[in-house]
Amino acid sequence: MARPETITSASNPLLKDIRRAVVRGGLTQEGWCVASTFHLLEEALRSDCEVKVLLAAESVRSAAEGHVKGLGRIKVVVVPDALLDGLSGTETTQGVIALVKPPAWRLEQLFRGTALVVVLDGLQDPGNCGTIVRAGEAFGVTGIFFLRGTASPYNPKTLRASAGSLFRVPFLDGVDTALVRAALQQNRVELYAGVPARSGVRSLAQIDLTGKCGLVIGNEARGVGGDLRSAALDVAIPTVGVESLNAAVAAGIMLYEARRQRALRPV
Repeated sequence: MARPETITSASNPLLKDIRRAVVRGGLTQEGWCVASTFHLLEEALRSDCEVKVLLAAESVRSAAEGHVKGLGRIKVVVVPDALLDGLSGTETTQGVIALVKPPAWRLEQLFRGTALVVVLDGLQDPGNCGTIVRAGEAFGVTGIFFLRGTASPYNPKTLRASAGSLFRVPFLDGVDTALVRAALQQNRVELYAGVPARSGVRSLAQIDLTGKCGLVIGNEARGVGGDLRSAALDVAIPTVGVESLNAAVAAGIMLYEARRQRALRPV
């Protein structure tokens, strides 16, 4: 491993680029994800993602260097603790920020096998989006669409909430609704829109999720948009005392049910 570089100025171009990416909730100018915490660094390395730079606070320098020991391609940059804390976009930081090359996925990779895709339709909370990606990996999704108007998968908050699953789950970002509808139809995917429980809406337990299917999770306030709603069958999670659930909670329940049904399917 090359000798670490030290940066002490907040006006350094690299630090300014990272700060802009965090504020925008996206990638750096060169197209790198901003991944903070040791866990995300470990997940990126485990997922064979390219890590360009590792910024380490002075207080955790030894631990950070230990994580990338023997990986000569990774440049280590040491910065004062206060300076790194100001870059992270979170009140709590473990003293590391890694710049990670995000995987590039193709449309067909989202439909492999008996497809189970999730369509995020206008979700605004990056924490919800990342949590859904994490649940998606846990319950076997084949791909996730981030429709235009949805929080970016490259937002550092989305990445943290996904706990590294975004390094492995195939996804496409900023996709047009018409393209998604066409891709779903071409791949013969049955589409289900999650809606609040009410009279006349089928319960989740009544839906067969063992075939190729897609689950649409709508905006936290407005729900699923009309374009996808018209192409989908409404489905609700039975609840007691409340009409609706948090988007990420609802998605997790729907994905668990799909996983449960598929596990029971005869081989």
